[in-house]
Amino acid sequence: MNSNYIFDKNDIRFRKKKTSVWAVIRRILMFFVASVSMAVLYYIIFALFFSTDTERRLREENRMYAKEYPELERKEKMISDVVEGLRLKDDRIYEEIFHTSAPSMDPLSSIDFLDGLDSIPDEDIVLYSADKLELLEGSAARVEDNFIRIMKAVQDSGFVMPPMTNPLNDFSFAQTGASVGERINPFYKVPMRHNGLDLIAPSGEPVHAAADGVVRDVIRSRKGLGNVVEIDHGNGYVTRYAHLADVEVRKGRQLKRGTRIGYVGVSGNSFAPHLHYEVLRDTVALDPVNHMFASVSPEDYVNMLIMSVSTGQSMD
Repeated sequence: MNSNYIFDKNDIRFRKKKTSVWAVIRRILMFFVASVSMAVLYYIIFALFFSTDTERRLREENRMYAKEYPELERKEKMISDVVEGLRLKDDRIYEEIFHTSAPSMDPLSSIDFLDGLDSIPDEDIVLYSADKLELLEGSAARVEDNFIRIMKAVQDSGFVMPPMTNPLNDFSFAQTGASVGERINPFYKVPMRHNGLDLIAPSGEPVHAAADGVVRDVIRSRKGLGNVVEIDHGNGYVTRYAHLADVEVRKGRQLKRGTRIGYVGVSGNSFAPHLHYEVLRDTVALDPVNHMFASVSPEDYVNMLIMSVSTGQSMD
């Protein structure tokens, strides 16, 4: 029997059943709820058992990052150590040149100007600010005094500027070899003291004086450092240029910075063509890399420092 019709006992006949508005609304709501429920169920099943290309790619990236994170952490630690080493080197450079402690790059770093400000009553803020201002003025005065001492040292008639120029022209940081310290000797394969900086260059590359000075000695030899030129720059500073292929200066000659003194070679015990460059002060071997920043860009200087420290084998 069709459920859309009902039997009317009074009229003894079938008549069409009337549906109320609320019944229609209830049916629509039930259909809507059922549809939404099925959609949510389908989505959950799809999400659990099927993955989109984006989801698969993200999961792969997460796995890759999880593998790379320890290495990135190690590199971050290494870079932090290098930065700290650069700071210490810069301090030593400052002391070598100006013979005084380097001033703080941030004189306000040690003063917590706003520390505890919230706990101070409003009427005392003026006094608090005056005290802090006095501290700031004292810090500024100390920095100013430091610069005055520097300027006096530079203007002193007896002041001699250390050799600050790279003896090779058109130099790239990739040409930097081992610097001062314990390095593996290329011939004996054991750690030995290395007192200079290896500047890698092809044979015949011109070598220039790093600063004004007088040729203190010229050595021609087939052993050790080979052909060597030593220049006295005054104030205890001496530069030494070794393994030269040829020498163009004589002992006692007065030189200007940039004067050509010879050519890169492999004389003496040299593993490959390069210039062995030394900077000494009062016979003490200094790190020549610390005397290169004036002739290269800051980026190249940082790379030179890293190369000189990380190169474990010398070339002589």
